[in-house]
This record gives sequence, structure tokens and C-alpha cells, in this order.
Amino acid sequence: MASKEGSLTNSSQSMSINTLADQVSSSLSFADPSSDSKTGNNNNKISEQGESGKSSTCRPSTSSDISDESTCSSFSSSINKPHKANDVRWEAIQAVRTKHGGLGLNHFRLLKRLGCGDIGTVHLAELNGTRCYFAMKVMDKTALASRKKLLRAQTEREILQCLDHPFLPTLYSHFETEKFSCLVMEFCPGGDLHTLRQRQPGKRFTEQAAKFYVAEVLLAMEYLHMLGIIYRDLKPENVLVREDGHVMLSDFDLSLRCTVSLSIVRSTNGSEGLSKSSVSCSQQPSCIQQPSCISMAPTSCFGPRFFSSKSKKDKKPKTDNGNHQVTPLPELVAEPTSARSMSFVGTHEYLAPEIIKGEGHGSAVDWWTFGIFLYELLFGKTPFKGSGNRATLFNVVGQPLRFPESPVVSFAARDLIRSLLVKEPQHRLAYKRGATEIKQHPFFEGVNWALVRCASPPEIPKPVDLEPVYPATPAVPAAASTSVRSDQSNYLEFDFF
Repeated sequence: MASKEGSLTNSSQSMSINTLADQVSSSLSFADPSSDSKTGNNNNKISEQGESGKSSTCRPSTSSDISDESTCSSFSSSINKPHKANDVRWEAIQAVRTKHGGLGLNHFRLLKRLGCGDIGTVHLAELNGTRCYFAMKVMDKTALASRKKLLRAQTEREILQCLDHPFLPTLYSHFETEKFSCLVMEFCPGGDLHTLRQRQPGKRFTEQAAKFYVAEVLLAMEYLHMLGIIYRDLKPENVLVREDGHVMLSDFDLSLRCTVSLSIVRSTNGSEGLSKSSVSCSQQPSCIQQPSCISMAPTSCFGPRFFSSKSKKDKKPKTDNGNHQVTPLPELVAEPTSARSMSFVGTHEYLAPEIIKGEGHGSAVDWWTFGIFLYELLFGKTPFKGSGNRATLFNVVGQPLRFPESPVVSFAARDLIRSLLVKEPQHRLAYKRGATEIKQHPFFEGVNWALVRCASPPEIPKPVDLEPVYPATPAVPAAASTSVRSDQSNYLEFDFF
């Protein structure tokens, strides 16, 4: 994400389209990946054409499961989002559409640049006359075409149109101009978890805070996999903090869409399936309706209802009439285990071994990155980072997992990380049953997964300044300054589309 200076209206305060074009092009220009340290907010991607402002890796999949075309039936009916039924921003967008017959760039005032990614810049935008604020991702279509990124931009848009989940972004609108493709999304004033972690004592989260954040991320990943979407870009920079302190995954331009099989398993060990049905991502499972507890006073996220301190040893198995142990309820398992991709995408420090070795990968790469993500939140660094990118990749493939002596974390936390950071994907936790296996790990003992949204976050963001940064005249510098991660070469991307 990026930050820009200017605003677009029909008034004298408007920023010209040409100026916006200059700034978007500047944000997409190739950066100098000279450092490996992880200190900023942006990352660098390396492609066959050169290096740009973010870093990931890509060879296209050879699997027949993968579709390069839109298959989600909800793509054309983005109005069907039950979780946004009472969203004033959604209502404001619909009101403008009804009044003007559509929505365009002239209906927004761009206030400041929030961030810059590989395929576009993100601006804080106000819907004219509403005091409703959005994050608008602006992509230069000519730049995308010249860098062969049009397919990735399309994939991200189509995925966003599918989503309706408390911990995933809302796409309020998408429109095109002659020069730009624009996505109007939810604005998260709390920044990202990377920045928030830097502000913590020791630049790391407490175990309870980390548990809160990874629990919400896990639910988001479970939902994505249920839709047949492999995320492939989990890292603190891509986890944004909403104004209420809950989190939201962002950036889906590296995601992979595939088919997924839904299974009902009889027991918690998942050894016996009752039924199976192949479901494509044209089906859009929706998570449960927003519970009434959202309107209640905040609840401690580590209270007995959510994160019980009661251990498994203290619990007695449920019995029927005191004689027989009750059979656990059947569980829904939705994991795209059959997906295979030969793409080389991701961040160096987060790349799974099977990606580095070019063996092809599936949904298990998301659970590897989930383990790296938890490790970084707890210890303030990633486990395999080397002196340079080549050393990092070597460590991921060839070095064992090690934990620092400080800080001290629970055995359950370390055991979960060990189970996720298994180099052979077929032996990795969640390889077969996805998030279901992780949710049953002792680290999450006592979590009431249906009510995670009701828990009180570890930290509530301070109110942000919504005043425009862009000057009142169109004379905006073409290269607006922005905070850029110094590990700009920490992303790899090789595109063979």
C-alpha cells in the first residue's frame, strides 16, 4: 500500500488525472533492492523484466484444477454480502449508484496515499459528501500490461468480489477509467501488524496477543481455502488492523484459485469421511451471520468463554448416561489438497521448502507461512533469515528449526510452530484437514471459535488524521515520498504467464 498527495474532485481542490498517472507510475517504478533488513512497510518483487516495489515469485501452475478465468457466480452480484447488511459505507455506495446510475473516480476525494504495492497504489478516499472513508487501490492499466500483470490484477479483483467474511476485506466497488482500474475497499486505520509489532516492547507480541491475532487469521485462511483460494502471501505486512482492533487480510494478487472438495468427517482424528462432494469456487460458503454479541460490551479475549486456562488434563470426556463416551459431532473439512502449482511466489523469509525446490505446491504452503507468521509475532523475527536472500533460502531448505532462548514461550506455542514448519508438506500439520487440525491444537485450547469476533483486541488503534495531505492545487510532486521497506529484495517473482 502507498501514500499519495492530492485529491480528486470536480472542484478547485482536485488533482489532475495526469498527476495521478505520474504518481501511480512512480510508485510502480523499479526500486533498488539493495538491503535485506526488514524495517519498512513495502517489499520488493523480482520479475523477469526487473525489480519493482514488492517482492514475490511466480511460475504458472500446470494443474488442470487452476482456472485463469472468472468462475465465481457472485462476481456479477457483489451486492450479496450478508455481513455488510448494516454497513453505512455500503449503504452510501449504493445510494450514489442509485442516484447517478453508477460510480466513478469523480465521486471520490483522494486524501492521502496509504501504501504502494507491486501492481498499484492505495489511497485514502472519501466518498463526496458522506464522511465515509475507503481505501482505493489505483492501478495503471498501461503499466500493468507492459509488466504482464493484468492477469494478477484480474485475479485479485475476482477474489475480492467473492469474499464476505469478518476478517477479510470488503470490495465496495470496482470501476475503470481510460487510464486506471480502481478497487474501492475497506479502510483499516490501524495500519498493519508489522508496524504494530515494531511498537511493542522488544518488538514482539505477548503470547496472548499473538494468539488473538493468529486465531483471526486462521479463520480467514480457513474461509479462503473453503472457497478454493490458496493465499500464498501471509506476512504481518498483509494483516491490517481495523479501527476496532480486529484484523483483516489484504493483498490477493498472488493468490491461486482452484477446486476444493468438501468432506464431512466422523471423528476429530479425521480418519473416516462420511461424504465427499467436489465443489468449485463458484460456490460461496458464507460464514455465520453476525451474532448479536457484536453489540455487547467488549469481552476479554482471554476470558473463560474464549481462551480458557483449563487444561485438557482437567477435562473429563463427555459421557452418555455416565456409561459411554459421546461420539464427537461430524466436522466439515474443506481443504484444496488436490491443487498443484509450479509457481514460485512469496517472500524469501516465508517461502515454503517445496516452492524453493521447485517441486510444485498446494495449500500446505499457507500452513507453512502460518507457522512463520506465528513465530515472527512471538519472537520478533523469522526463523530462517540469513545474511542475504540466498542464505535465507538455503536455511529454509537445509537448516533445522531453532528457537531463541528469549523470550520464553509456552510449550504449546513451540509445538504448534514445530508441527507447521515441517519441511515435507505431506507431514505438515493441516496438510489433510486444513484449519480443522490447527484449531484442535492445545495452543488454542479453550477458544470459542464461533465467538472470536466478540473478543476484546489486545490494542485499539488511536484515531487517525483524516485531513487531506494532498495540496489544494494540482501541483503534486510526481514522486511522493513514502516509507519503503529496506528488504526490497525479500520478495521473489518469476512470471511465466
